[in-house]
Amino acid sequence: MTEAPDGSGHSRTVEVERKYDVDAATPLPQWQGIPGVDAVSDAEVRELDARYLDTADAALSRAGVALRRRTGGPDAGWHIKGPREGDGRLEIGWPLGDDESIPDAVSEVLSRWTTEELTPLARIENTRTAYLLTGPDGVVAEFVDDRVRATDLRGGIEREWREWELELGPAAPADEAGRAELFAAAERVIFAAGARDAASGSKLARALGY
Repeated sequence: MTEAPDGSGHSRTVEVERKYDVDAATPLPQWQGIPGVDAVSDAEVRELDARYLDTADAALSRAGVALRRRTGGPDAGWHIKGPREGDGRLEIGWPLGDDESIPDAVSEVLSRWTTEELTPLARIENTRTAYLLTGPDGVVAEFVDDRVRATDLRGGIEREWREWELELGPAAPADEAGRAELFAAAERVIFAAGARDAASGSKLARALGY
């Protein structure tokens, strides 16, 4: 769920999502019986290209933090994804800027974890097909089908895979029990289609072989 940018020019998002591994030919889920969902949008294809940075000794990764500059899609920009808290993860975003240098505002937030030099860590290119699951009050969840091409820039290793993500939207239940019911219903159709629980916690971790 995203808050509009404030006077500082950045946005804050608390992501509540789950990830699933799928094979290249796994068919999409048939969305039926999902609480509060009465329609699924047409597919929206997004070409995403993200560059991740970290210190030489992986200070950000060790703190559970990721820094990326991503182009493409509705949230292109600089993003700091903070440590996981409960079932969510805070993401702070800023505009791309005029060049690829790290904006001062981003460095200021990063100083909580490190002030050391940041260098390229990984590149993740992703052909994303997104679908909105909507109900009477708006977007209940966003489902994305990702075909990922990743390069470990320090190890020189390339990897490719396909995964799905289901992220709660503004009209999702606010209470823990309601969220659990929504995920349970969604996962019945997701697993029925042939998906598995994700073996890796994030695209960055998988790009680096974790």
